[in-house]
Amino acid sequence: MKVLIADKFPENHIQTLRNSGIEVIYEPKLGENDIPSNLDGINAIVVRSTNVNANAINSGNDLKLVIRAGSGYNNIDVAAATAKGVAVANTPGKNSIAVAELAMGLIISLDRRIPDNVKDFNAGVWNKAKYSKAEGLAGKTLGIIGVGNIGKEIAKRASAFGMKVIGYDAFKQEGSGVEYVDDVENLISSSDIITLHIPSNPSTKGMFNDKLFGLMKKGAMLINTSRSEVVDEDALLKAVKEKGIQAGVDVFKGEPEGKDGAVSSKIQNVDGIYVTHHIGASTEQAQDAVAEETIKIILEYQKNKVVLHCVN
Repeated sequence: MKVLIADKFPENHIQTLRNSGIEVIYEPKLGENDIPSNLDGINAIVVRSTNVNANAINSGNDLKLVIRAGSGYNNIDVAAATAKGVAVANTPGKNSIAVAELAMGLIISLDRRIPDNVKDFNAGVWNKAKYSKAEGLAGKTLGIIGVGNIGKEIAKRASAFGMKVIGYDAFKQEGSGVEYVDDVENLISSSDIITLHIPSNPSTKGMFNDKLFGLMKKGAMLINTSRSEVVDEDALLKAVKEKGIQAGVDVFKGEPEGKDGAVSSKIQNVDGIYVTHHIGASTEQAQDAVAEETIKIILEYQKNKVVLHCVN
């Protein structure tokens, strides 16, 4: 079996594959347009954020399996894979804690304006009066839209901060520590902080629009560590300007594919918006757990031709 790993991956896990007799081609700097020409003889490809488009899938004459080393898989053309008989798998739940930690970090940062504190201090500006006006989180209502693996981890952490946690999800899970509401609009109007944990699909694209921003309390927070497509950025900018909405986002439209370089976005340099570099799942703990599950998928396929966590 021959596997192409086209994103950063822990060396010890690569060695596990090689010890199992699998030929591993490790090219972590490949981009979307590079993949089609690197699939000669490849049976499986592993990616994190790199796109695997229809051209790549159709170029892989020996390709049988595409693995997204993470939970979401909207960077893979699942329809093209299905049409060609190529299985697509993911590693659900393995980075939930990491994303939940970042979401909580964004909430705390917005409340205490931590990045602005640091920026002013480094510029030689002392602004204690300005930054001594945080409201605090205890007693606030956190609304979680999408109470899956990540949402449940956020609920635990928010509860420890003394927050009331409410949630909206089509599938209610017992023991999640969340008080469910049956209407997303009620959740939005009732929450001081809203955090999004929903996939990108036709029903969620642009979901958070002028209407939903209009339901938010003045000065409320929106946290998005899910997918950029679910938030209308023009509506976000309008809400920040007109309602004092604060936002902490780990994803945005036009995000660069590469790991470094220049970046440009309409939500840059906007007071009230903090943007991180799509690092929600990027802790060593999370990446190790994701890698372990990826190895498990490959070895199970090698041995039994069974695809764990198959999404098509």
